[in-house]
Amino acid sequence: MRLAIDAMGGDHAPEEIIKGSLEALNYFRDMEIILIGKEEVLRGLQGKEERLKLVYASEVIENDEAPVTAVRRKKDSSMIVGLELLKKEEVDAFLSAGNTGALMAGALLNLGRIKGIERPALAPILPTLNGATVLLDAGSNTNCDAQNLVQFAVMGHVYAQKMFGIERPRVGLFNIGVEEEKGNEVVKKAFEELKKSKLNFIGNVEGRDIPYGVCEVVVCDGFVGNAILKSMEGIASVISQLLKEELTRNIFTKLGALLIMGGLKRITKKMDYTEYGGAPLLGIKKPVIKAHGNSKAKAIFNAIKQTKNFVDNDVLNHIKEEIESMGDELSV
Repeated sequence: MRLAIDAMGGDHAPEEIIKGSLEALNYFRDMEIILIGKEEVLRGLQGKEERLKLVYASEVIENDEAPVTAVRRKKDSSMIVGLELLKKEEVDAFLSAGNTGALMAGALLNLGRIKGIERPALAPILPTLNGATVLLDAGSNTNCDAQNLVQFAVMGHVYAQKMFGIERPRVGLFNIGVEEEKGNEVVKKAFEELKKSKLNFIGNVEGRDIPYGVCEVVVCDGFVGNAILKSMEGIASVISQLLKEELTRNIFTKLGALLIMGGLKRITKKMDYTEYGGAPLLGIKKPVIKAHGNSKAKAIFNAIKQTKNFVDNDVLNHIKEEIESMGDELSV
């Protein structure tokens, strides 16, 4: 597998991106990584590892830039160069922790959508009490119609099926209540169509249901999805901070912490977003993965691991097949 990585994208680029990439090369012996970035940043890596290739790009798309404008103006940015390599099939996938909007815009302009998908969706994996749940969309589309939500459900179904190894993953529609009549007109219409589909649709789910893992796929528009994602990350961080403060309050709490340290480490690992890698842009014709903007080496390594699984499981072709098989069901 040949994986292109944007070395300049993210809050901790390029150091942490490079570090995570080198760790991945040591772990995966059947992978070649192409790091893309400024020559002055990457030059020192030349010859460091046989399966590490360097591609120089003179520009960087910053997080505060307008996505479409940046994509059109910065043709020699590390992000656009990586997408071009993927378009030319010189690599099998592209990974970036950079500007999410620019990555989506660039992927759409350079690679295009899967036939039958109106809008691609960002699909991160959320840790839950019962394993993990795919959330889509998590920020790509703030205004969606019922057709978009149904298509998100199909893509999420296939993704969970192939990545989690579940034959019939449960699909839930995010709403303000579990009752069928709840929600706005778009959600109500999507509910009716999902109920008629061949998916394992369990109905509406509320925000409090998600951490319990009541389903493997949660469907919503990007505005709601991004709010869910950021809220869960914030809550997990607060709980971690509170535990740390309480367990180090005095000598007695410190002794107690030693006794339960193993369990605390397991809990922390299970709730750590960096363990779950990146979020694929489902609906794009080729594999594009968005790593968290705050990713350090560990998160980059896990995003690379997830990208490899995504490619090895041929998720995109399975999505294409599912879209074709459902045909009219997706035309709401």
